[in-house]
Amino acid sequence: MRIERVEWVRVEMGLREPYTIAYETVDHAENLFVQVVTDGPYLGFGCAAPDSWVTGETYDAAAATLGAVSGALVGADPLRRARVLHALAPMLQESPSVAAAIDMALLDLLGKVAVLPVWRLLGGFRRSMPTSGTVFIGQPDRMVTAARRFVEEGFSAIKLKGGRDPEGDAEMVRRVRAAVGKKVALRFDANQGYTAEQAFAFLAAVEDLGLELFEQPTHRGEGVALHRVTQRASMAVMADESLLDLADAFRLARGELVDMINIKLMKVGGIEAALAVNAVARAAGLEAMVGCVDESALSIAAGLHLALARPNVEYADLDGHLDLLDDPGAGAVRLESGVLYPTDAPGLGLARLGCFG
Repeated sequence: MRIERVEWVRVEMGLREPYTIAYETVDHAENLFVQVVTDGPYLGFGCAAPDSWVTGETYDAAAATLGAVSGALVGADPLRRARVLHALAPMLQESPSVAAAIDMALLDLLGKVAVLPVWRLLGGFRRSMPTSGTVFIGQPDRMVTAARRFVEEGFSAIKLKGGRDPEGDAEMVRRVRAAVGKKVALRFDANQGYTAEQAFAFLAAVEDLGLELFEQPTHRGEGVALHRVTQRASMAVMADESLLDLADAFRLARGELVDMINIKLMKVGGIEAALAVNAVARAAGLEAMVGCVDESALSIAAGLHLALARPNVEYADLDGHLDLLDDPGAGAVRLESGVLYPTDAPGLGLARLGCFG
């Protein structure tokens, strides 16, 4: 089997409602969808979600890289995935989301040829995964209402966004805890918004509220501050923006800077790279979460397949597709009462992508 051509299209998707986090307000998402066409009956699909804050890519730069990579893939054997990715690595060093999209497409092809879903090819540890639902920064009453809605829909975990005002954030957590009860897991994400001292103030104010984890309290370049917060916190502290690649995973683990890591395919460059990052975490005794940015259900499916395959991936934050309008990858995963399920179709679960006709 050979790759005949690689097609790609840029799709802008609206959000049902704009949202705010510590450093920006978002009202739409743009993804780059990839279709790998072979000389056989198989098509492989992938999706890139460039994000200048998270992946370090602009959409224009990612699109240019994807155009160059598309030509380089023609004639390659897509089932020799490791060889293909190795050959492309120099072109993809600054484009992790494009690397993720190509990796997805190749795995999707492999699964379709093998007539197996990707999660089974990768190890098949579990069949489903609960995900958290995210409550973004807003008026306290609206945040409480959003949290209650997730509970009513069956979610067992809620991620609360903050990072602007430790005192206000702590009061918001207190209000949400009172609204949802003690059985719902609450996670808090500061998105790099605090200094170490602000993080300490927040921790003191929420000590009795049973937070499950504290995500990226300090700026990603401040490892010493992150370590200080980890030492002080009574709950798990997790790195997100501080983890961009395998070298970061090793640095975080070697310095015992955190208790957990958030693995996002768009940051690290796809499932192949994520498996290496996860291996470092497992060796270091760190818990792992698979997370996401604003991305199609297609790439959410790829993250889910990874989470299902590995025993030490105990958490998922894979809700980046829930508010997207007109998502070409809709249907790649199924959500029931806060639990994500794969389709169990071969590959990543989609036989066609509407954006390619």
